[in-house]
Amino acid sequence: MLATILPVRSLLAAIFMMMAGSGFLSTLIALRLERGGSSTMVIGLVATAYFGGLVIGALRAGAIVRRVGHIRAFATFVALLSVSTLTYALVQQPALWAALRLVDGVCVAGVFICIESWLNDRADSTTRGSVLASYMVALYSGQALGQLLLRSGNTAPQVPFELASILITLAIIPVCLTRTHAPVLEDAASLPLRRLFAASPLGVVGAGITGLMLGAFYGLAAIYAGRVGLDLKGTASFMTIVILGGVALQWPLGRLSDRFDRRLVIIGCFAATLLVSLALATAPGGILLFVLGAAFGGLAFALYPLCVAYVNDRLASHERVAASGQLVLLYSAGAALGPMGAATAMSQAGTGGLFGFIGLAAAGTLAFGLCRLAISAPVPAPEQQDFQILPRTTPVAALLDPAGPEPAPYDDTTGEPWTRT
Repeated sequence: MLATILPVRSLLAAIFMMMAGSGFLSTLIALRLERGGSSTMVIGLVATAYFGGLVIGALRAGAIVRRVGHIRAFATFVALLSVSTLTYALVQQPALWAALRLVDGVCVAGVFICIESWLNDRADSTTRGSVLASYMVALYSGQALGQLLLRSGNTAPQVPFELASILITLAIIPVCLTRTHAPVLEDAASLPLRRLFAASPLGVVGAGITGLMLGAFYGLAAIYAGRVGLDLKGTASFMTIVILGGVALQWPLGRLSDRFDRRLVIIGCFAATLLVSLALATAPGGILLFVLGAAFGGLAFALYPLCVAYVNDRLASHERVAASGQLVLLYSAGAALGPMGAATAMSQAGTGGLFGFIGLAAAGTLAFGLCRLAISAPVPAPEQQDFQILPRTTPVAALLDPAGPEPAPYDDTTGEPWTRT
């Protein structure tokens, strides 16, 4: 395992620092906007701008990487993200912050494209699973630990933005100093959405609705936590526990889906998410809130990779990478819609409207899944693919799947691809 990680340690360090700096900005910005008197709808709109930027970046940032190369593109995206982060500390104006969040989303997507294509290029069929696991650990641990920086704003309100900018800027160093050969980014394969839906209606709908639910959560969970009585420290802890809970349950639920009809596991997770969401919508606070938050993270975070795995069960092997890329975009589109839907629910139903909205989305998917269970046959157990935890970032992340295409082997002494003579 260590021998697998060492060649890509600079990339993993970069994504850890970038996520530690940027991963808590959604929480911080939502809290600052509410403190400044912005309505729930405005906060939802600002959150939507970020996820919209992720979609735009996932579709367009690759062209920049191809034009100037991975290192220059990475440095550009990170520098712009750092500048944007400092700008929040200078002026609080919701319209400007929405524009900055759009820029943030584009930049973060560009960083993901650079890192993920680079990791895929350095992996082969025997190491790709280990590289993917290491990448997920670096990404989620950075995001979880970054939430703790929320507490730094007790003394001076600009400090969290300054610390975030420092961490984001430091992410440039390991990439710019790496001796690892930068790959050539090729166009990601695509698969028509009609083909995906025909192959697996439940998987496609589940991926999109999961984006809707988690987009709503990331956009407005901090507002929910504050309104149920958590202080800044408690809000940071709540967000951290949800993320860590999401990491903890993905693998056990995935392995369970490898042994049984995967549809039953997906439907069960949506049903359990519905119940936990209803409990969170009415929870009075206290330790129960954190227990329910961990359960919500564990269930909701597992839904996307479960849906991807189920779609892959229904496709030919050469279609799977393209399908995973399309599902990432579908998830991101759902995430862009989630904050506004949740903001509307909170405006009408109060604090519990956030998880009421998430529960309603889970209930609709649960009903759809039960209908699919009644009218379609399961995938035979021998034909089910092994579950893989995949990041919900950009279509390039699909290439990290061990079922993905084999990259060109490298000469370890020169760092250059082998060429045939």
